[in-house]
Amino acid sequence: MYALLRPILFQLDAEKAHHLTFNLAQRALSLGLLPQVQTPSSPKTVMGITFPNRVGLAAGLDKNGQYIDILARFGFGFIEIGTITPRAQAGNPTPRLFRLPKANGIINRMGFNNDGVDALLSNVSRSSFVQNGGILGINIGKNADTPIENAVDDYLIGLSKVYAHAHYITVNISSPNTKNLRDLQQQDALNSLLAQLRQSQLQLADAHQKYVPMVLKIAPDMDDEQIATTAELLKLHQIDGVIATNTTLDKSSVAHLPHGDEMGGLSGEPVRAKSTEMIKKLHAHLDNQVPIIGVGGIFSAKDADEKIAAGAQLIQVYSGLIYKGPALVRECV
Repeated sequence: MYALLRPILFQLDAEKAHHLTFNLAQRALSLGLLPQVQTPSSPKTVMGITFPNRVGLAAGLDKNGQYIDILARFGFGFIEIGTITPRAQAGNPTPRLFRLPKANGIINRMGFNNDGVDALLSNVSRSSFVQNGGILGINIGKNADTPIENAVDDYLIGLSKVYAHAHYITVNISSPNTKNLRDLQQQDALNSLLAQLRQSQLQLADAHQKYVPMVLKIAPDMDDEQIATTAELLKLHQIDGVIATNTTLDKSSVAHLPHGDEMGGLSGEPVRAKSTEMIKKLHAHLDNQVPIIGVGGIFSAKDADEKIAAGAQLIQVYSGLIYKGPALVRECV
């Protein structure tokens, strides 16, 4: 079905096609016409959570948790929603999402457009996937108008609000589309951020009488020294996991293509090798103390295997889903 629909959708503006696709899927779901992709049972326990399979949805596709029950039909072992911020915000001006079909890539400069954390939690509360115990990750970020020196305040708000509703929480400091956000990956800033978030996580665990793992999502554009420093801080603060990686700012491989010079982060096949190399280096530094969730350019079972061989225990897809459709999930599982 998706193979038939894709040529039509790709004639539309990427963001409009996204909304149209989910509006149609929502209608199909309500009529009982949305098929369930059957994936083999292959449970994997990571961070104390038993995932039905290793293949998850990366954050960004469902920022507000509106489409969880649609996405659950695709056979994912887990679904990550967000990035969500404490307050609603419009994000960057449109157009802000660009396909690069000749490279199987996507450039986005969305800018954390979302309806705010309270709206997301309202959607989560209505999800049958969540009510039936489906594994849900919630990805948190800072509002664009929050000064970078006060960024931790937004992350603490997000952590506190979503804590009771998530199986794990992702701290996103690696989007290139919020001004100065990646500054939080620098050693001193990251050390301070992780220390405060870890303290809050332990306090919330006591208050809620349950422990919810917290993971850090990082960029693929770190040098070797930054990778080593980040790994040491993850171990020092006993962070539960790391997602490698977000989008890249390096567009040298697509600069010759239409839209290849657009501002924003590049995802899809052009980031695959860089992401996999990052996973290898992280894995070498982490000494199996911090599990890695691998994401970036997964378009086939072979790509998934490469991420796992590099050191990832779980994987996530996003751009591959846009190009290949839901069949990719079953193939990777």
